[in-house]
Amino acid sequence: MARAPRLAAGRARALGLPTRGTTNPNRLRRVDRWVVSAHRDLLRGSPLVVDLGYGSSPVTTVEMAARLRAVCPEVRVLGLELDAERVEAGKAVADPPWLEFRRGGFELAGARPVLLRAFNVLRQYTEEQALEAWTTMLGRLAPGGVLVEGTCDEIGRRCSWVSLTAEGPRTFTLSCLPADLDTPGDLAERLPKALIHRNVPGERVHALLSELDACWATAAPFAPFGPRARWVEAVRLLSARWPVLDDRKRWRLGEVTVPWDSVAP
Repeated sequence: MARAPRLAAGRARALGLPTRGTTNPNRLRRVDRWVVSAHRDLLRGSPLVVDLGYGSSPVTTVEMAARLRAVCPEVRVLGLELDAERVEAGKAVADPPWLEFRRGGFELAGARPVLLRAFNVLRQYTEEQALEAWTTMLGRLAPGGVLVEGTCDEIGRRCSWVSLTAEGPRTFTLSCLPADLDTPGDLAERLPKALIHRNVPGERVHALLSELDACWATAAPFAPFGPRARWVEAVRLLSARWPVLDDRKRWRLGEVTVPWDSVAP
């Protein structure tokens, strides 16, 4: 039986279980790029952004800070981890007050960010526990804040994520390097916890991936122009049948975003 989320030992009383901790440089570049585009308004002024569960190396938090500060130089980024050694590794590259590291979990160590990135932290939980973690994290956001929760492979070529506000899930995004796919259905292995067990006939996310695979097959004549051109055509075809929210500019980056309601269990 899976263990319920607990308070880790220590004064910080951080909520959650330590992750495996694997990470690689540039692993989260796709979600960072999307955040800058989709939530640029949140980065105005001197906002606080939290990166939860950055892993054994702080590199992806450092990269996130650089990408966000390229848009808004006053962004402050806080990396949170449950493991004390990982926190110390982060502190070695900290740049207060712009980039800091602290021990914390789903309770966010008392921080109230306008934007929270939580990637590859919920896969070890049950679906019910993951939904509870969503509720906990959303309750810690600043008013109008956004949670971006998702999963990616080890080098960031296959990703998916959900954006959520206090009102609940808002959008669902698939992002990939098209050249890394045989079919878009390959992305099923990187669905977020709320959807990964729902990729079965009768579920909406299964219908989306099946439809995208069908569009990919129809777009086969574009293959000579490269996998990216084929992906763009496949998503264009999909947009005639599904409520796709983004445009060709995002499709060329290997993305497609739909309303959460269209894939919700």
